[in-house]
Amino acid sequence: MRHKHGYNKLHKPTDQRLAMLKSLAVSLFRYDRIETTEARAKELRKMADRIITLVKKGDLSSRRQVINLLLADKALVKRLYAGQDRFKSRHSGYSRIIQAGSRRGDAAKMVLLELVDAAA
Repeated sequence: MRHKHGYNKLHKPTDQRLAMLKSLAVSLFRYDRIETTEARAKELRKMADRIITLVKKGDLSSRRQVINLLLADKALVKRLYAGQDRFKSRHSGYSRIIQAGSRRGDAAKMVLLELVDAAA
């Protein structure tokens, strides 16, 4: 049973799952929108919201945590901290999932995961 489990394993060992989620997070913050499967997007949304909350915090400790979560891509971290006003007025819900149909090969549900702007 999966009572109170809290996350989806995505049929991968822990190290592979975390590496995949980190690389998806880097892509999400670099391009502001990615296309992926629904299960991956739901797990990535948790990580992305946590990263944005750390960016809004703005202290040195949170910056180091963000660098650790974003595969030490310091240029991307600088860009995130430079545009942190983008999410100032929001308390949560920094990303949205939009249904995009099914993948042709295996009929997996595909979605667009995008960051929500503060103006929208």
